[in-house]
Amino acid sequence: MLKFISPPLPHFITCGEDTYSAGRRHVDRSGIGVFDLLFVTRGCLYLAEESLPVVIPAGGFGLLRPDRAHRATEPCEEETHFYWIHFQTFGGWSEANAEEGRKAILSLAEGEYPIAHPFSFYLPQTGNLLAPESAYTHLREMLALQAEMSAFSYWRQQLLFQELLLQVQEESRLPAGGAYWAIAEEAAAWLRRSHRETFTYKRMAEELHFHANYISLCMKRTYGCTPLDYLTRYRIEQAKRLLIDTNEAIGSIAEQVGFGSFPHFVRCFGRLAGTTPKAFRMRFRQS
Repeated sequence: MLKFISPPLPHFITCGEDTYSAGRRHVDRSGIGVFDLLFVTRGCLYLAEESLPVVIPAGGFGLLRPDRAHRATEPCEEETHFYWIHFQTFGGWSEANAEEGRKAILSLAEGEYPIAHPFSFYLPQTGNLLAPESAYTHLREMLALQAEMSAFSYWRQQLLFQELLLQVQEESRLPAGGAYWAIAEEAAAWLRRSHRETFTYKRMAEELHFHANYISLCMKRTYGCTPLDYLTRYRIEQAKRLLIDTNEAIGSIAEQVGFGSFPHFVRCFGRLAGTTPKAFRMRFRQS
């Protein structure tokens, strides 16, 4: 999540829309100097901001920082339509975790007639809207005002933009209490059951009927890792068991636990186990 300190509120700069045909990729950019807020109405955008995956399916949104590089990780699998908004803030902003984002902080200024009461608000970098058509109505009106180029149209765009930010914040919060834990547990169980199969965030979302980024938030809060990280760790643990209990070839074990690439398996094993699969097997065979 991103934390914004106001006043001043973030201000709208410009907006637009685009339609990508199947096979087209979003452009790669670095340090564009403005926040980029994307709303996908159909299809799906596959992006990453540095190492953070940003998958935005229909009905979802993604918020890209102004100071980081973002790139396409995959081409669109189908025709994809999306709206985009560029905005910026003169106030302070920083990263925040999901728990902090559940709180609204207001600092009461002193004096009989204080100039302003500073407050903070939080926006998730990815999420799924419960009422996307309401957001699309705002976006279409903002686009229509774009051509007028008048002080009134720009003022109206600013108001619509603030309403849109409020909707994003309200509709994409993690559930109160322990509901996020149940979603994370369901995702973890599915990952364990299907660990031998090819994993994609899109398939996970379809199987669990939740937005992929929403599932990721729940798993990060519960397990401290992304679904892909959880799956990789589980696959490595299964590989360790097979290395100890069987005489099967290491390449065969890599395939059995779900790794499509043997070099990738060796790299992941070394990172998580601190040794090679062969050395791991030899150590336990000698003990």
